[in-house]
Formats: sequence, C-alpha cells, structure tokens
Amino acid sequence: MRLTVTGTGYVGAVHAACMADIGHEVLGVDIDAERIAALTNGRPPFFEPGLSEMLSRAVTTSRLRFTTSLAEAAWFADTHFICVGTPQHPGSDAADLSHVQAAVNGLAPYLHDSGYERVLVVGKSTVPVGTADRLAGWLHAAAPHADIAWNPEFLREGCAVQDTLRPERIVVGTRSEQAEARLREIYAPLLDAGTPFIGTDLATAELVKLASNSFLATKISFINAMAEICDATGADVLTLAEAMGRDPRIGPRFLAPGLGFGGSCLPKDIRAFTARAEELGQGESVAFLRQVDEINTRQRSRTVDLARQLVGGSFADRNVAVLGAAFKPRSDDVRDSPALAVADAVRRRGAQVRVHDPEAVDNARAAYPALQFALDVAKACEQADVVLHLTEWPQYRELDPVALAAVVRTPAMVDARNTLDPAAWCSAGWTLRALGRPRLG
Repeated sequence: MRLTVTGTGYVGAVHAACMADIGHEVLGVDIDAERIAALTNGRPPFFEPGLSEMLSRAVTTSRLRFTTSLAEAAWFADTHFICVGTPQHPGSDAADLSHVQAAVNGLAPYLHDSGYERVLVVGKSTVPVGTADRLAGWLHAAAPHADIAWNPEFLREGCAVQDTLRPERIVVGTRSEQAEARLREIYAPLLDAGTPFIGTDLATAELVKLASNSFLATKISFINAMAEICDATGADVLTLAEAMGRDPRIGPRFLAPGLGFGGSCLPKDIRAFTARAEELGQGESVAFLRQVDEINTRQRSRTVDLARQLVGGSFADRNVAVLGAAFKPRSDDVRDSPALAVADAVRRRGAQVRVHDPEAVDNARAAYPALQFALDVAKACEQADVVLHLTEWPQYRELDPVALAAVVRTPAMVDARNTLDPAAWCSAGWTLRALGRPRLG
C-alpha cells in the first residue's frame, strides 16, 4: 500500500521508517527542508536506537522518500497519517493544535482533485478529546470524499522502533467500517504477528493516549510521594516499592522512586488533559492530576536540597558534576529534562556545574548555554565537591567508584535515580544519598 506521513519529527520519522520496513511505500512530508535532507540521507536529526539503520534501508530500497509538497502527497496515496507535534500552548496548560490544524488544512484542498474515490486522513498526534470531530468538519468541507480516523501512538523514546513494530496494542478510532478495514490492512503484518487491535470511536481513541499517560504519571508521582514519607520516617522507599510491586494488582513497572518524569509527553499531556476536562466542565474528575504534576516537579527541588546538604549548606564556590542531561536514557531529548532543571538550579545558586551525557550534550548546550559540559565522565567530575546522578544511563551504573574517587575533591554522590549499588560506592569511601532512603554511607 501507499501511505503518506505528514510531520517528520520524532513520531513521524519513526512511523514512516517502520511502515516502509513492513512493506508499504511511504512518502514523508514536512516543510522543514533541512530535516528532509537529513532523513533522505538516512540521518535522523535525533538519537533513537535502531532508527538510522532502518531509515537507510528504507531509503535505499526506495520504499521511503520525502518531499515538502502536500500536493505531491495528495496524489501519491489515499491514506495520510498526521504526525505533527502538539506542544503545550504558550501561556496556558492547553495543547497547541496549530500544527495539526495546519497539516489538515494544508492537505485538504489537494485531496479534492487527487483522483482517489475515498481518502482517509489518520491522526497519530496526541490531541484533546473532540479534536478529531472538529477536524472532520473542516476536512469534509474541502474534500467530501475524505474520512478521518484517529490512531494514537504509544512510543517510548529509546524504544520507539520496537514499540512500532511490536506494539502492545493498536488502537484506532473511526467513523466507518471502511476506515477500520483500511487500517487493519495497513497494520496486517503486525496483526498477523498477534498484536491486539482495538477498534473504537474517535473520542475514545483520543482519550486512550491521554488517560494512559496520566495513569503512568500518577503511578510515578505516587511512589515519589511515598519517598517523601520515607524521608520523614526513616523508611526505605526501594523496599516499599518492591513490596508493593509484588502485588499483581499494582505491578512493579513505573514504581521507580527518584527525580521524576520529564520529556515532551507526560508533563504536557497531563496538563492538557486537565485543561480539556475543565473546558468540558469535568475539572473535578481529574483535579488530582495537578497534584501529580506538583509532586513530580517537587522532586527537582528536593534533589537540589539533598545536594546542598552534602556540600555543607551552600553551593557558593563549589564544583558540582552532573551525570545525565537527557530526560531519560537511550535518548538525546532534553525537553523538560529533570536533570538539566536540577543542574541549572544548582548553577543559579552559585556552583560551577559540569554536565556529562553520552548522547545529549549538543542539545543540552543549546538549551542551557550557561552550563559547562564535558565529553567524558572523569572530566565532568574533576575536583567535584558532589556528583549528581540524574539520568539513569547504563554506563553510569558501570562506573568504578574507586577510580572516580581519585578524580573528585570530595567523594559525595546524590543518586537521584536509585540505580547505583550503595555497597560498592560506600565501600569505596563515598557518601551516598538518595530520595526516600535512609543514610547509605
């Protein structure tokens, strides 16, 4: 089948490459000519494991190519995926839908004369409930033979290729049996491999992504709230999380206490969900999500306070090493990064801060030019008075605490992700602190 993907940012680039990989002919569309040129050369403008190889393979076999022309897209295929971003609207918690509206409005006039009897526009962007119905009205006015569907993405940065090719479920919201049948055909290789397919209405499909992200955010903030109780009582939040996770009704996933969540999805999605619920007169139903957001943000200031205690109460004239800049490992995404928020807060309180990250240094430097950056861990930690472990990259767990102790001025560590081995670090002479845990050494 032939498909187009409008928007070649993170979600669009992954979706286009994966659809080509399972055998479709795909045309990627974007107004960003520089991004198009990079993708055409098999170079995604972001780090995502496995994507570069897949992209190069798809371009080389001609199953995937790119254009800046929406007119060309309309003539190329009768199924069009919309994968543009929905960031938080400046000045409010609501989602900014301008990119989605522009993509649909830009494509719609060309669909009328595209030569296809039936056209399907499929949204993958995360949008407030009710958006698809409004877009359907605009789309039908310009192209009466066009239908709309919603097919939310459930990608985890760092695992996006796997999540697309071996998803836990495929959710599609449609207004006709024909639309659902076409999406079943598109995803047939995945369905044949056993992926569950959930067909529903537009509103339910829109809600699934926001409800899922809100639930995950709530689970993360719950265990971090318990970490605050543990700090007040001397209890150990890791043991608490393990015991809770053994209950099959709760499960261990997302019960990882620490610095909290960031990135381009969870924070803005729970805010947009709350804002939309309030527009619908149902704000009380999700009012707890504001507390979820507050708890999550509070972990950053709590980490700063823990670091300040380790340097004697003041950051003035102190050297602070930060391990991690990306909001999560296996990514170079620094949007709403808790690690960089902590690093900058420490810098603003008078410390000299050097940051290391295996992949995100360039993006971090662009976002936080006042911070210093190092390309290796030893350089970042040189003469440090405290080291802050803020992004749980696997290579940080493999660091030699004895060797690192010889580099720093004071062997003091804040493990804000609770993934380092306390016994190994404490036996090497380090003072180790973590949120929600008793004194470790």
